[in-house]
Amino acid sequence: MSGHEPAPAGRRTAIPVSRLAAPAGTLVAVGAAFAYVGAVDPGEPGHYPVCPLLRFTGLYCPGCGGLRCAHALVHGDLAGALGANALAVAAFGVFALFMVHWVVRVLRARPVTVPLRTSHWWALGVLALAFTVVRNLPAGAALAP
Repeated sequence: MSGHEPAPAGRRTAIPVSRLAAPAGTLVAVGAAFAYVGAVDPGEPGHYPVCPLLRFTGLYCPGCGGLRCAHALVHGDLAGALGANALAVAAFGVFALFMVHWVVRVLRARPVTVPLRTSHWWALGVLALAFTVVRNLPAGAALAP
């Protein structure tokens, strides 16, 4: 069989490892970041910068508690992670689903697409804003870190 003949029916060609470089690199970087946050407790002062919004206004931003959330997840404490920042837990879950989507698409030699429309971005912005407002109200104290 010469190098120009198509593969026999039912046989798949090997996926070049280089195609997995981007998703693998992303997983390594995110894994390293989570490992660092898991090893260096954000609950102890002096390791991480303070949120500027919290420092200057006393208000929690949508990301406040995100490092404590990641720390709790690394240690298997889902309840603690949800208590620190429920929105971040949801975002980490969406990221995990995207990573699975990315790897599967790469393995199938398909382009990676995430068809987000302008309305999706607006919905995400409204969700983040609503989360921010509610976690700063007395009735939303359970969402505060």
